[in-house]
Amino acid sequence: MRRQIVRKQSDALSLDILENQKKINKQFTNCFDLKLFHWKYGPQLKHKAFSAFFQTLVQEKEVNYMKESMQDLVTHEVGSAEEVNLEDVISFFSQNGISSHNAKAVKSFNEAISDVLSGHVVIFFHGWDQALSYSQAKQVNVREVTEPTGESVVKGPHEGTVEQLDRNIGLLRTRLQNSHFKIEQFKAGGTTQTDIAYGYLDGVVDEGTLAEFKQRIKRAKKEDILETSYIEELIEDTNYSPLPQHRYTERPDTAIAAVLEGKIIVLVQGTGTILICPGLFIEFFQASEDYYHRVIFSTFIRLIRIVAFFLALTLPSIFIALTTFHPELIPTNLLMAILDTREGIPFPAFFEIVVMIFFFELLREAGIRLPKTIGSAVSIVGALIIGEAAINANIASPAVVILVALTGIASFAIPQYSIAIGIRLMQIPMMILSAVLGGFGIMIGYILIMLHITSLRSLGQPYFSPLTPFRPRQILDVFIRSPLSILQNSPRKRDKRNI
Repeated sequence: MRRQIVRKQSDALSLDILENQKKINKQFTNCFDLKLFHWKYGPQLKHKAFSAFFQTLVQEKEVNYMKESMQDLVTHEVGSAEEVNLEDVISFFSQNGISSHNAKAVKSFNEAISDVLSGHVVIFFHGWDQALSYSQAKQVNVREVTEPTGESVVKGPHEGTVEQLDRNIGLLRTRLQNSHFKIEQFKAGGTTQTDIAYGYLDGVVDEGTLAEFKQRIKRAKKEDILETSYIEELIEDTNYSPLPQHRYTERPDTAIAAVLEGKIIVLVQGTGTILICPGLFIEFFQASEDYYHRVIFSTFIRLIRIVAFFLALTLPSIFIALTTFHPELIPTNLLMAILDTREGIPFPAFFEIVVMIFFFELLREAGIRLPKTIGSAVSIVGALIIGEAAINANIASPAVVILVALTGIASFAIPQYSIAIGIRLMQIPMMILSAVLGGFGIMIGYILIMLHITSLRSLGQPYFSPLTPFRPRQILDVFIRSPLSILQNSPRKRDKRNI
């Protein structure tokens, strides 16, 4: 108990302005951009005050915040405060508060430090154990709202989130103007003190899921959080699964659509990525543009994505199994053509495909890391040159080069990049099983994958829902995209309170 009292007393602001200044200087030792500006006011300018701020976080224009804080005490808007005494300052702000919408009273030293680090101008008064904190001074250059590069669409909204938390919340509230749309905010622990916010639609979100989420998100209050992926790792059920259990988006319309379905969204200051949880397996094959096109076209595109998933996962394995164990299943003319292209190749089909996939992944990673102006050119030209050189050097057959290219294209057709990475990881075990056991190995691989998918849970929800457990009323937005008139009345879209 005594330790708590001592800690609270040390955290309190001192009545002596010099003591507060010493504590500020000690806290921010070796910080060149910290500025302390001293003020004098009152009769004969005998009262003292000083403001503390980081010049790298505040506006370049000079604003007389001392005059703004005194304007309630003088008869004109920003006139002189020579007649104001310290007693007037204490009594007025203690009883009436602060009229300026961008200012607040600070009662503890730690809170003052936090505000200075957040880009506020904090004014300390000699003889008063409180300070005034102005948030309007904050001015940090941020990226403008543009179309997200990873989720570009032909039809639909073209605005994406940015790295500023307040602006992202504003984009969301503009699209969902409902008092039941709740957004709660807190600061992460550790060294970063990052602002984190999560939102949900009260009455639509499952109460058990929300309670589970709040229980898990408490872990973030003790960690250094720099991006939403940190939150994902802290709250997901299985960290070692190749399949993601939560979705990401940089589109406000996608985030709001998820909220309307009862999802929980997480936003972090400093990143434009929004985390959507819980995430179901089938939702990774859906895109926001599905609901902006006609029903028949959206259904066709969604079926193509599902086919692309199976091609990216098992096309190399099928080729290995057919050419190694089951050549009788290949039509004779096609088999002869494959044998002719493989003539002179010194490696088995498994090793040949593994080598080509490795070089394909290497080119893909190089294309991402290189500058945009040359990244795409290097990846395309590199793929053409390496593929042609591998064929001429009898390292790989033309059929294998085409096969690897089709596998890569199929992985690009999946909207969510996170699950495409999981598919690329699962390719290798599937190829090993097919190289050892042929078609029987592919069947075993599919059984193991299905067992894993059906056993996964996301925030306590079945990952393979609504297929397992089977929910027929929700199946209308899985393999096909039903008309909006039907989806609006489905359990996933309809709220529970008719808000």
